[in-house]
Order: sequence, then C-alpha cells, then structure tokens
Amino acid sequence: MALSLAGIVAASAPLDAVAQEKSYKFALSLGWTEGESGQHLDRGYRDAVAAMGGELTVADASYDAKRQSDQIDAFVQSKPDALFVTASDPAAIAPAVKRAIDAGIPVFAADSLIPGVAVTSTAMSNNFGMGEYSARFIAEKLGGKGKIALVDLPANETWDLRAHGLRWALRQYPDIEIVGTWSYNSTGATTPRAGVESLLTAHPDIQAVWSAWDGAAMEGALAIRAAGKDGVFTTGIDGGKQVFTHINSDTGVALSMAQSFYEMAQLNVYYAHEVLAGRKAPRIITTPVYAVTKDVLKGEVPDDYDVPGRAQQLGWQRAL
Repeated sequence: MALSLAGIVAASAPLDAVAQEKSYKFALSLGWTEGESGQHLDRGYRDAVAAMGGELTVADASYDAKRQSDQIDAFVQSKPDALFVTASDPAAIAPAVKRAIDAGIPVFAADSLIPGVAVTSTAMSNNFGMGEYSARFIAEKLGGKGKIALVDLPANETWDLRAHGLRWALRQYPDIEIVGTWSYNSTGATTPRAGVESLLTAHPDIQAVWSAWDGAAMEGALAIRAAGKDGVFTTGIDGGKQVFTHINSDTGVALSMAQSFYEMAQLNVYYAHEVLAGRKAPRIITTPVYAVTKDVLKGEVPDDYDVPGRAQQLGWQRAL
C-alpha cells in the first residue's frame, strides 16, 4: 500500500455517526509498523479516526529517521489539520517536526518525547519507571544477589531511559552485579540473539538478562535455552501476543512491561479533535503499563489488552 514517493499510504476512514461540521485531514507519520507495538499503534490511529471522524493519510518510515523526516516534510506541503507522529529516532526527526509546527500544524506524538520542539500533546509510557520496575523484579527474583547482563537501546533517547531507570533502581541492590552489556545497533548485522550468545560466552555465570524491549528478551531466551542454561531468565518491555505466548510457555521470558500502544494512539486522535474544536490538550499523558508475568496471564494470551478498559476486564492492575 506504499507509494514510491516518501512511502506514503492514503486511507480514508468513514465519519462517525455524529455529523461534524468539518471533516478534518489528518496525517500519520509512523516510525515503524514492524512488530506488535507498531501494529497496535497503527490500528489505534485508524480505529480512532474511523470512530471520531476525519480522513487519515499514513506513512511508515520502517525505523529510518531520514525517511521519516522526508515523509514529515511531504506532509507539511499537504497542509493537514493535524499531524500524528511515532518517532523512529526522536532527536533525529526533531528538526522535521519543528518545521511542521512552524508551518502552523499541531503535532501529537505517541510513544516518545520529541526533544526541543513544542509538540501539542504526547501520550507515552513511563520509560524510566519501566526500567526501574523490571530491575527490581530481577533483583527480588534473585534474592537480592547475583550477576546479570543488559541488552539496551542507547541510540534512541526515549528508549534509553529504560536502562537509566534500571541502573538507578539497582543502586538499592549492591549485590546485583551487571557483568556485561550488549547495545543494539539497527545498522549492524548482529542480532539480539547473537548478542546474548556472546554475553553468555563471556560470562557463563549470568543468572538473568534484562532487555530494553521484548524482541531481545525473546531472542535472548532462545539463546539461553540453546546454551543449556536452565534457570536463567529474561525480562522485556512492550507487551503483545507473541511475548505473552513465550511467558505462558515457560521459554525463559519471566516478565514483560506491557505498554498501552493502542491507547496512546487513541489519545492523540481524541486530543487533536479537542484542539481543533478550540479546547486544550494536556502536554504529556502517561499511559498505563502492566507488569505481565505467567501468574497475571493465567493461561490467556490477550491481543487487545491495551484497548481502554480491557485490562480491567482481564483483572490486570496497572503497574505504572
């Protein structure tokens, strides 16, 4: 569905049953649609526009900040009533977002803060808090003493907050030692699984692997199993059907900090309508995060937990 020019996809959504005086034109710049996080964001925006009204044009940057900046510039030329953004690299796309704002287009961001620009409203998780929570989970599971390794995402300013939160929390657990760190590089050829394999080779006494996202946690669990390291576990951040299946199946993934991607997108669309109607929007909204373990799942693998109200129906308690 992608056009060759700037990779833009056009999709028109029907108006809600409540008639509007104006059908707004919205543009959506997705940093990625790979994986469940990107898919939940994409679906959240489309469903919200279909329910609340308007026309939506979508571009997917596939984690390419240069491509996303070009797509945003193309959107500016089309003069949408509002622009929605999920950042592939917040700092790298900030100049393009500023150009949109300078052109008088209100911008609504999800998942990441975009530094140095006056975005109208951002809906996102507490990334520092997710790092803290998962660090404490590991420390308590190890009885306050042990050796762990990290798989982090330092290239993305927002996602790097997770590792900052972990390190801050571990100050309270002096007997938890970080013996190795592998940093993901999107331009490199090494996979998270290979990264965890190298950590296990260099540090065979690792007892747990903290991962900044679920994909690394799942790949790390496979590496741990292949190495015959029974009892070593991983933790991740994101949530979704795939990681919940891993947790339920005892593959070695012990925890996912499940984010509410669908709700982030819904909030962006809702507040775009509010602002265009002359009302105010909150500058930052912290969306729910659920600490999902096997005990929480109880054998279920919900794919809709981040639809507002669904987690409560499942009996889940918000962790952050």
